[in-house]
Parts: sequence; structure tokens; C-alpha cells
Amino acid sequence: MHAPKYIYERIESKQRDYEQYGFTQKDHIALATFFDLSQEFDSIKDLYYLFVAVLKAFFSVDARLYLIEQKHNAIVLVSKTEDSESGLYTNPPDEIKPHATPYYTKNNTLVLTIRGKKILIDQLPFKIEDDVIGFLEIYPVKGITKHKELFFEKYANRIGFNIHNRLLVEKNIEHLRFIKTLVADIEHNIIMPNIIYRLFLRNLKNKISRSKGVEKLLADYLDKGQINLDLMKRLHAEMVEANSGLNEEFITIEKHYNIMSLFLETLLRRSHFDQGRLILRTKSCNMKKDIVQSQLERYADRFGHMGITIDDRLSGIPDEEVVSVVDIGLMAQVYANFFSNALKYTEEITTESGERKKYISYGREVVKDFFGPGKDGVKYNVFSTGHHIKTEEQNKVFEEGYQGSNATGKPGTGHGLTFIKNIVELHGGVVGYEPTNYGNNFYFILPKENK
Repeated sequence: MHAPKYIYERIESKQRDYEQYGFTQKDHIALATFFDLSQEFDSIKDLYYLFVAVLKAFFSVDARLYLIEQKHNAIVLVSKTEDSESGLYTNPPDEIKPHATPYYTKNNTLVLTIRGKKILIDQLPFKIEDDVIGFLEIYPVKGITKHKELFFEKYANRIGFNIHNRLLVEKNIEHLRFIKTLVADIEHNIIMPNIIYRLFLRNLKNKISRSKGVEKLLADYLDKGQINLDLMKRLHAEMVEANSGLNEEFITIEKHYNIMSLFLETLLRRSHFDQGRLILRTKSCNMKKDIVQSQLERYADRFGHMGITIDDRLSGIPDEEVVSVVDIGLMAQVYANFFSNALKYTEEITTESGERKKYISYGREVVKDFFGPGKDGVKYNVFSTGHHIKTEEQNKVFEEGYQGSNATGKPGTGHGLTFIKNIVELHGGVVGYEPTNYGNNFYFILPKENK
């Protein structure tokens, strides 16, 4: 924070600067219009056009504005006074380069380098060189005096500061939106599933109670001096059974702990918070062995309790190693969400032969040229028996918070399929739903890795 004395010194210095600039009344009105309207427009595209439109309206010159765009990771044409939309989001001509002062090109245009706020450059959501965030190109140059050139230079400076501030605001808004989404991810994939620990602990308490019962019985017999070989054998058998139960509960809790630890590590990475978005950590893995089976084991008992069988005979995943390059923690949560939904919505059906079935299956197949010529995709799916989702709802199932008419009375937030969509798209893939014979097939397609 600066002291009041310094602030007054800067005010006086800026007052002297403006006196030396000698701007005309029209110049001052143009700047005032620029500042007023830049506060009025919320859309970044409207703001971009405002910057060039002020020049056209007040000084009858055309202009092109080039700014760095995160989506393109480069400086591109974002607006121009010409009516044509052609050329937008293309790179500036080779002759337009950063320069300390205004300069003229061979095409008779005036170019002014736009720079951001130096002390806040590292806060921008992308990397830039030498504080340069863009260029302002003005034409025709005929009639542009040195005085007007100075005005355009100062105008370009104000574009830089204004855009820099707007980018920081947009970054903060995106950051808050990301945190809100991340909280929903944590609630859906960690907090709610973690409630099952209550069941694990209750089972563990029962097993410990039984073990203590054997311990007490043994102590009573010892006190009474009634130990004999048959009694020892019976107590030993009960102790073996009790310890076996304790070991089973330990294995169950350990598996759940490992999965929850993976999910926590994945969702609470520092890089997510630094960037304000999910950052992938991909590695080669066997999708079936390293991801699908661990999640299937996690849900197997609950599927069995609901009378749902697991049929992987049609999975299409061969026994030989199938390598995918994915973020294991995030992709594990994709399958956890699929299986969680299957647990809630799988219904019994009657086959054409009259057989009654209630099951899920999962699969994998190669989709030729899905991402373009020579760019195959790999389609992963989870199928469950039951009534088809209504036609009018099928295109909405991956929307945030959407719950179909079949969700009435069932727990859930409508976030699971949205999470799946976000994670798959981060991997460069697509998600989808298709009604199939006997039930519903949810799938995602990822680019196939070339060996």
C-alpha cells in the first residue's frame, strides 16, 4: 500500500503529463466514452469491438485489435471496424512485431504495441513475453499527425490496462466457478460414498465383539480350571473364525481407504487450485486391470445385495494387456460414477425367451476413424438392464444438475454424469448415451493411443 504522499505526487505528475499531451476536447471525450462504456459491456467480445469502434466513431479511422487469447494460446485478431467477419482469430501479419514506440508498416498502417500491467503479469491465465498482450493497428495513416499518434499510443496503453483487469476478473470468476464445481465433485465422489465407512465400522465392531467374547470365555474357563482338549479345539475354531472375519473387514476397509486416498489426491491437487481448472496427470495403464476391476470390486457386494449380476463376457476387453494413457484417479471416478448410477437404476427385464434378468456389463471396442481419417477412437461403455430413458430426456442426462423422471425417490444430485462428461472431455474424448436391447448403454470415446 502506497502512502498518501506518494499518491498525491503521482496525481500531480499525471496532471503535468496531460497538460503536456495537449489533448483536444474530442480526445478527452473519446477517452471518457471509452472508460464509461468499458464499464457497461459485460461481454468480452463487445468490449473488444468497443475499443476499435471508438476510434472509428471519433476519428474516422479503421482499426484492427490483436490480443492474446487463452483458447488459441497466441495473439490473434479479435475485432476490427470492417464489417466482414473474415480473418478473425488469425495471427497478425509477420510485419507486426512488438516495439517500444509506434511504427508504420509497409502496408501504410500504424501499429501500437499493447502491454499489460508489469507487476501483475504473472497473474494472467497464460504466459506472455515482454509484457506484450497484443497490438492495435490503425489505418489509413494519411493525416495522422505526431500529436494524434501520441493520443493513439496512450489509447493503446489504456486498452492494455483495461483488458488486463478484465482478464484478471474473468480468471477469478472461472476460479470461483471451478471451486464450486470441485466442491460438488468432492461431495459426490468422496463425501457421499464415504458414508459406507459406517457400515464397515459397524461390521468391524461386531467382529471385535465376537473376538472379545471368545477371549472372555477363555478367561472364564481358565479361572475355573476347566480347560480340556475338546474345549481348546472349540475355542481355537471360534478364534480362527473371528480372526478371519476381522481380516476380511481389514481388507475391505483398506481397499476403500486406498480408493478414497486416490480420489482425494486426485481432486485436491495443488495444480488444480493454482490453475483454476482440473490438471491431468496421465500415465500408461491397463484400463481393465488398473481402473475398471478395482471399482467393480468396490461395488460387487452392493450389486449382489440388489440382485444385480455382473456379466463381462461381452466386454470386448481381451485378456492381453490393453494400454491407455489417462489420469488414473480421475478415470477411476468416471467408472465409480457409472457403477453408482447402475446400482440405483438397474431394473429386472424379461428376455425374448422369457428369462428374467437383472445385470450390468462393461466393454471396450475400437471405433475406426472416429476422430478423423486415421484417428481411431476407443469406446468404453457400461450397460445396465432396465427401461430406456425417455427420448426427450436423452440429450439432457449429462447436463449439470439434471435428473430424469426415473430418478424420483432415488438419492443423488444429478452431478455424476456431468463429472464424467468433464473428465472425458479433458482427455480429448466425448460421452454419450444410447438405448439398446434390454437396457441403457452409457459410453465414452477416447482417442486411441498409437503404439
